[in-house]
Amino acid sequence: MNTEVKKVPRKTKAGRTQKSDPAIFRYSISFNAVEHAAFLGRFDESGMKVKAHFITACIFEKAIRIVKLDKAEMDYYMRLTTFHSQFRAIGVNYNQAVKSIKFAFEEKKVLYYLARLEKATLELVVLNRQIIDLTHEFEIKLYGLTNVEQAPIDTNTKK
Repeated sequence: MNTEVKKVPRKTKAGRTQKSDPAIFRYSISFNAVEHAAFLGRFDESGMKVKAHFITACIFEKAIRIVKLDKAEMDYYMRLTTFHSQFRAIGVNYNQAVKSIKFAFEEKKVLYYLARLEKATLELVVLNRQIIDLTHEFEIKLYGLTNVEQAPIDTNTKK
């Protein structure tokens, strides 16, 4: 009376899928206190989450991106963003104002108000030009761009 049951291997896909090229070679390094502090400083500056990825990037000369956040720069960026959205809203309101002036007033008043609106528009154009120049100075300071052609924003405006 042999009641032994033979185990047959299952053909299910349980577990993690195998990598096509797994990393099986491991190395160990040792640092003294000064080297360890320098390593941790560079690792923190890189913004990477895994030290092994950082070491691999350093060894194989991959690009290591170091991002330094400055509160003043972030504040400038946030204010510039909100100002840009307000500037766009002015553009939308400008079209509505011209239509309202055209239909609500007589011809003499229309010319007067349109002249004032044109003067305010020219002031906004000058202000926008100053904003673009400040933004380019900010990019040069932040990213180290020295050539204007490398800057992502084109400052050439036609008059």
